[in-house]
Amino acid sequence: MSEHEVVVYVSNNCAHCKKVIAKLKEWNVDFKEKNVSENKTHFKELQQQKIYGTPATFIDGNKVLGFQQGKLRRLLGIYNDFSFNS
Repeated sequence: MSEHEVVVYVSNNCAHCKKVIAKLKEWNVDFKEKNVSENKTHFKELQQQKIYGTPATFIDGNKVLGFQQGKLRRLLGIYNDFSFNS
């Protein structure tokens, strides 16, 4: 599913970050992970967008803050799996 540009900003010890990453992997979505705890440049990139928490996922320029499975699915065009459990 590499038709989308997906970037996920995460931080260490973030449970919701792990959920986002797990779902993207489950859905076979290619993504770039940027850890703001380990890389100050990634932290500054996020701050420039007035975002101060993780996870922050960008799909083709659209942002998803936190773990919003329905919004992630919609932006990725994933409609074939009707399991909406977290």
